[in-house]
Amino acid sequence: MATIHDVASAAGVSTATVSRVFSQPLQVTETTRLRVQAIASALGYRPNRVAALLRSGRTGTVGLLVPDLGNPYFAMVTKGVQARARESGLTTFVVDTDESAEREPKFLRLLAAQTDGVLLCSPRALADDAAVAQGSNVVLVNSVLDGLDSVSVDYVAAMRQVVDHLYALGHRKIAYAGGPKASWSDEMRRHGLALVKNQKTDLDITDLGSFGPWVTGGAASADLAVASGATATVVFNDLMAIGFMNRLSERGLSIPRQMSVVGCDDTFVAQFAAVPLTTLHIDIAGMGARAVDLLNQQLGHGTSASNTPWPGELVVRASTGAAPGT
Repeated sequence: MATIHDVASAAGVSTATVSRVFSQPLQVTETTRLRVQAIASALGYRPNRVAALLRSGRTGTVGLLVPDLGNPYFAMVTKGVQARARESGLTTFVVDTDESAEREPKFLRLLAAQTDGVLLCSPRALADDAAVAQGSNVVLVNSVLDGLDSVSVDYVAAMRQVVDHLYALGHRKIAYAGGPKASWSDEMRRHGLALVKNQKTDLDITDLGSFGPWVTGGAASADLAVASGATATVVFNDLMAIGFMNRLSERGLSIPRQMSVVGCDDTFVAQFAAVPLTTLHIDIAGMGARAVDLLNQQLGHGTSASNTPWPGELVVRASTGAAPGT
């Protein structure tokens, strides 16, 4: 059976380089990595991954903690995390808290103890999580906390895009159907909407309240939006927006002639709604990949990544149109 020395000799590299190809592939140039992998395959070399991990004190795993895998947003984050983790030679353990703020710190503690690091996505118990995260390798996704690496979205700029679009269509009474009260992204969206409202004196933005981030939550907010007199509604996420539009259709209201609707995230459901949904596009899988890069930096794998907020881009589809009477 071929040894690491045989592969190194045939490839013209050191044994340390061969080891990095299989344990920390992102630290090796693509040309060298592909050459070493090809030679290893030809020689029948199989690295002893368990022994290597034992020597390094690592588990070779990363934990991902999400509120709800049934939500397309978190499914897309997971795909991005898993793809980049595979490139880094890491295995991903995914845990779903089922939107439970009570379970979240417990699961975070378990994952932190059993993996090399944890990616904490859209936390619902951030204050409790922060205490657990001390001394552990933790990266936040879709949230921000001083002292922790994070991947977040510039929701203030994003909400300005949304409101500017609706304002240009003549809408002066806009409603916002919010998500979970513990959601950082919901807080930032509200903050962005408030700043825009202060800059446009003829604009009225009505807060409809907080709702579950599901289709049913959106449906529950629709009647309130109609009663508010709004001609357009910004909804916390695409799933809620689907429920919101379904409820309007049940009432015989036309979208966008009588109500324009904007979602957030641009998940796959946005394009296949009965009325294609105008929504805020976020590179969700890209955020997951960057989170792994930040974790690799913490682990000393040399990956370059930053905490710079992720941009959003409004995608205009059929669910928004001119305000009634304009």
